[in-house]
Amino acid sequence: MNQPLAYVHPGAKIAKNVVIEPFTTIHNNVVIGEGTWIGSNVTIMEGARIGKNCNIFPGAVISAIPQDLKFNDEDTIVEIGDGTTLREYVTVNRGTEDRGKTVIGKNCWIMAYCHIAHDCIVGDNCIFSNNSTLAGHITVGDHVVLAGMTAIQQFCTIGNHAFVTGGSLVRKDVPPYVKAAREPLSYVGINSVGLRRRGFSTEKIREVQNIYRILYQKNLNNTQAVAIIEAEMEATPERDEVLEFIKRSKRGIMKGYFSN
Repeated sequence: MNQPLAYVHPGAKIAKNVVIEPFTTIHNNVVIGEGTWIGSNVTIMEGARIGKNCNIFPGAVISAIPQDLKFNDEDTIVEIGDGTTLREYVTVNRGTEDRGKTVIGKNCWIMAYCHIAHDCIVGDNCIFSNNSTLAGHITVGDHVVLAGMTAIQQFCTIGNHAFVTGGSLVRKDVPPYVKAAREPLSYVGINSVGLRRRGFSTEKIREVQNIYRILYQKNLNNTQAVAIIEAEMEATPERDEVLEFIKRSKRGIMKGYFSN
């Protein structure tokens, strides 16, 4: 249902039961899936691919060109997964030639004033609290929670099920299953509350704790810790995920907890 005061370009592909409120502008080369609600004063620019049953609140700007001086008008897109909510004044920029797209997965909850820059890939079921900011080329796993005013430096990776506390400055990769806090950002335990909520057993949570005790609390460097984890701990999907994350990290992983 399009309000007469909204503008929808004839080249946009809008499902029949999408609601578009007054004063919203939808440009050419946009696709919006069934059941999605677009609030007033939203701007959806060329290259947006918005899934089913999404909610986009007033003031949001989706698929504007990247804030990147190297951008040369490449044909790139933004993908928003089914069931995702973007609250007021969220901005999501198109990709560049690096990845060709910026992606937010399914069932994410992106709160007011968050910014997701070009070439970011965000997984499913993520929650970003107000004013969280992702610079370009960032990869975020599934079930990640960023508390308010988190700022992530370009090219960082955040592992599945990680929790980053409010006001954090993320300059290194954050491994899966952990809580990250302090300045500079440090390991402060595993995200046991989040893991329990998502059905992880007590035994599985204990296994993850043991992995990170070796990595962060035995005064070992990463190479030594990885060797011990591989030698002494049974191979499981969680163990292998952590090890693979460490081995793939290009920026290096965040440090362990320290007291000063």
